[in-house]
Amino acid sequence: MLKKRGKNIISIVLIISFLGWPSFGFSQNSGNPVDEEISQLQNQIYAKQQELEDYKKQEQEYKKKIAEKQSEQATLKTQVAVLDNNIAKTEIEIKSTQIDVDKTNLEIKKVTLEIKQAEDDIARKKQYLEALLRLIARNDDKSALEIILSYNSISDFLDQVEYIKNLNANLGDVMEKVKEVKKGLEEQNANLNKKKESLEELKKKLEEQKAEIGDQKVNKQYILDKTKQSEKEYQSLLSKAKAEQDNANAAIISAEREIRKKLAEKQGKDALKFSDKGFVWPVPKNVITAYFHDPDYPYRHIFEHPAIDIRSGQGTAIMAAASGYVAKAVDNGYGYSYIMIVHGDGLATVYGHVSGINIKTDDFVAQGQIIGASGGMPGTKGAGYLTTGPHLHFEVRLNGIPVNPLNYLP
Repeated sequence: MLKKRGKNIISIVLIISFLGWPSFGFSQNSGNPVDEEISQLQNQIYAKQQELEDYKKQEQEYKKKIAEKQSEQATLKTQVAVLDNNIAKTEIEIKSTQIDVDKTNLEIKKVTLEIKQAEDDIARKKQYLEALLRLIARNDDKSALEIILSYNSISDFLDQVEYIKNLNANLGDVMEKVKEVKKGLEEQNANLNKKKESLEELKKKLEEQKAEIGDQKVNKQYILDKTKQSEKEYQSLLSKAKAEQDNANAAIISAEREIRKKLAEKQGKDALKFSDKGFVWPVPKNVITAYFHDPDYPYRHIFEHPAIDIRSGQGTAIMAAASGYVAKAVDNGYGYSYIMIVHGDGLATVYGHVSGINIKTDDFVAQGQIIGASGGMPGTKGAGYLTTGPHLHFEVRLNGIPVNPLNYLP
């Protein structure tokens, strides 16, 4: 019987030798080619991260240079320096984003390998469990009396009982480890999906940055051509741009007062209640190139930026952010063209640098209705004297005062 018991022990030793003791998590054997590949990928990811940090430092240096130039007197030379630094900063941002794309690709490859390791680990553990179950079943086929009578002594019997007990304990331990590795595998799969989503966002960001640098170069050339590189002409251009914005602001304030008074007289106070659940984005939610009262706005020395600029391609459809009445729909040819809508509860919205207008003054528009087309490319219809490239200038006003649109957008 000792010989038979020895066969059982030899059987499990052979199984363990063949399958290997079940490990928890991922194998760390230095001789494993997959482990070595994962280690190499980790080193490459680290190197990319170092590159990213270096580029981030360069971005900060350019931001500092831009801020210094913006604090200087508004001259053509200063403005060109600001534009040059902006272009250089965007070029660095493009390189930085490309490295981030490469880094994310490496991370996806690394996680994919780790998932494969986890799946292989689970497969090994399942084989091990099957072997344990077979050994336990082989002993369970016998009755307790048969087992007792087959041993020369109670001591031998107790040894076998302890052996079976250990097998059962090992079985439970391996099953728990399988559950833990499965849980880890699910987390890795979730991490992989996040990395893939991040990669798509980075690719989109890269395309936007490439478009932005093109717009910046067009803007710089437009200013140089418009002013004929003359300081006198540049100062004249600034004066015209300031007058243009001042006139638009005065007209907007006046129009809002008039239409609110007219609506109150015709329809009473109910006509001036906000009828929607909230605002919607007037163009697809996108990169904001200038924020409300943005300290980095390139023409802040002329006027505070009372809006957000949302990047949108020339001719993008503009939607009414909320239902309301059109107070102004101004087509100024190649000057500054804009639309203003009055909503309930003292709110109004302004859509600037429009290249096309689909509605007219006194129209009622529903939320989401197409009201015009975006513009902003220097020298094009509706752009005005000074603009920074294709975008939608979007204002929200409360009781006639510009407020931060981001406080109202979803």
